[in-house]
Formats: sequence, structure tokens, C-alpha cells
Amino acid sequence: MSNETARIVLEGVPKVGFYDGGLKCPENVTFPSCLRAYLEVIGDSYGCEHTKEQSKNSKIGCAYSYLMGTSGCAFRLSWKKGWYADNQNIVYMSENPDEPFRQAFESVGYDYEYIGKDGNDEAIFRHRIMESIRKGRPVLAYGVIGPPECCIITGFDENGDVLIGWNFFQNSPEFRNGLEFEPSGYFRKRNWYKDINGITLVGDKKEKAPQREIYTEALRWALKIARSMTYNEIYNGISAYNAWAEQLLRDDDFPLDNMTLLRKRHTIHNDAVGTVAEGRWYGSMFISLVARQIPQMAEALYKAASCYVEEHDLMWKVWSIAGDFYCDEAKLKEFANPEVRREAAKVILQSRDRDIEATEHIERALNYKQYY
Repeated sequence: MSNETARIVLEGVPKVGFYDGGLKCPENVTFPSCLRAYLEVIGDSYGCEHTKEQSKNSKIGCAYSYLMGTSGCAFRLSWKKGWYADNQNIVYMSENPDEPFRQAFESVGYDYEYIGKDGNDEAIFRHRIMESIRKGRPVLAYGVIGPPECCIITGFDENGDVLIGWNFFQNSPEFRNGLEFEPSGYFRKRNWYKDINGITLVGDKKEKAPQREIYTEALRWALKIARSMTYNEIYNGISAYNAWAEQLLRDDDFPLDNMTLLRKRHTIHNDAVGTVAEGRWYGSMFISLVARQIPQMAEALYKAASCYVEEHDLMWKVWSIAGDFYCDEAKLKEFANPEVRREAAKVILQSRDRDIEATEHIERALNYKQYY
């Protein structure tokens, strides 16, 4: 940490970003990944059993799967009728946009404060960010570079004119204009206020609920997310699978003579595939963790976890049918083929059925006293 008051940088904050290989598993959901990094740097990590960084003080072996589970991100899927690039924003999983964040912070036992732009000017943001960094606490911010997704601010320079940190989009060509970089790889961003949507300041450690209670609350939250249906014209959970599959069957939405529009459609579709593939995989890990901790629920929960693994595999099947994130123009043209999209839609509905089955097993687990 620099001794200059105009510049303070918290070194050693773990990098967050879209998966690019290596020992760590993919962490493509920005908020739980950033919170995982925050916990690691303050010495309260829940661990990562897949790397040499695993601490003997690790609580569960996979912090990311724990936070994916407790926040509810592992069980979400959203779809607004039409084609919207922000469909998978985690604030859509609940009628209360703050609920995923509250659930996550409660599960690790920390107070937090969200500050949005309404009524708060740049001076307030600058003061609160610098104040938190001076306490040795990184700041979770939304936006700064690229879309309004979560990133982690690890320092400041030039009295706050420059923010420093990790952002999932810092290496994307369309967002690199004007960026500078620290030797560590941290981004340096000037004129940041116009691109910041809000910040979350992590507070003091507090007494949290017993772990068994946290797990059962997470299971109830998972059920609520999966069965939330529709609100504010957003299809959620199980109903989102139907809306997504139906959208793929609208042949007029896929013009072969407009490759730019076709790629946008494909990207939005792929975001949904990735949300289910990654989410349900980590959901299976989280559900299995709960099963090991609460043996009375184990039989039902392992069945739910198996459903989520099947969903993960079905999403890979969708990618094989309709192309993944890296498809070329030829594959995009295949995506426009009605028969290809109908085949993909069938697999999506199979995934929906596995999701329904998983919720039934989770419900049975929560009511285990009726069965044992």
C-alpha cells in the first residue's frame, strides 16, 4: 500500500474476470465472483479446492458455489418478451432487486450499504470510495467499465480522479478506449463517474445465523426464484424457459440478410444458455454441500443436484445444436434455420422439466420431517 494520501492501492486482490483457462473454475457471474475476491483479500475466504491457494482455514472448499447458492444466482433465469441484452441481470430474479445481495451478505455475516446515483453526486461517491479503501476494504461497484455489472475497486490515484481495480470487461476491445493499467494488471479509469451506476460498501463482520439456518433459507430462496413466474413483464424461473423457447420459434426474428441482428439475437440466446449451464452446475455443487451438512435432507437434495447436472449437460447440447459464443457466420446461418431452432427449443423445455423436478426434490427436503 502506498504511503501517499493521494494514492492508495490495495495490492493482492484476486483477479476477477470471464473464464480464460487455468485451474480456477469459470466465474462468469460478476457479483458472487467479486464478493468471493473481497472475502479472500480480507482473510475470510470460503476457499477454492481447485487451486493451490486453498487455505487451511477454508470453510467449505468453494466460495463461489457457496455464494452462487446463497445469493440465488445458481437458480435463476429471466426472459423479457422480445430480445433484451440485459435479460440475465441478477436484479431481475426477484421483485426486490436488492434481495440477491442481501441474501449473499447475510450468508457470510457482513453489513453492507448500497449507494446509487439518485441524490448522490460525484463528491459523495469519491469520498465514500476513498474512505473504504483507506480502511483496507475494496469497494464493489457497478459499471465503471462496460455494462452495469459488478466490479471490484482496489484503490485510487490522484485524489480519486483515477479509480483502480478489476473489471470483467477491462480487456474487451470495445471498452478499452482511454483505459490505463497498473503493473499488477489492475485497470486505471479516469472520468469514471459518468460510467458508474452505484457502489456497495462492505461493512463490519457481524454475528450471522447458524449455518444450518443459512442453508435452509437458501433452499427456500431457490424455490422462490424458480417458481417466481412473471412480474413487471419479466418471465422468471420456470416460466422463463417457456418464454425463451417460444421466442426461438418466431421465424421472423431471424433474418438471414441481417447478420448483425442475427448475431445480437444469438448472443442474447447464448447468455441464457450460459446462465443455466453455469448456474445449475454450481447449484448442484451447493445443493450437494447442503446434503452433506444436513443428512436428513440428503436423499432428496442429491436427486435435486442430479437434475441440475442434467440441465448443465442439456445446455451443452443446445450449444452443439445452435452454436456457442464463438460461432462463425456459417453457424449463425444454421441458427437462423427454423429446424435447428426448434430442436434447440425442445432441449430447453427438457431443461425446464428437470428444473421443475429439482424444485420438487428441494421442497421434499425442506419438509423432510414429513417423510422420515
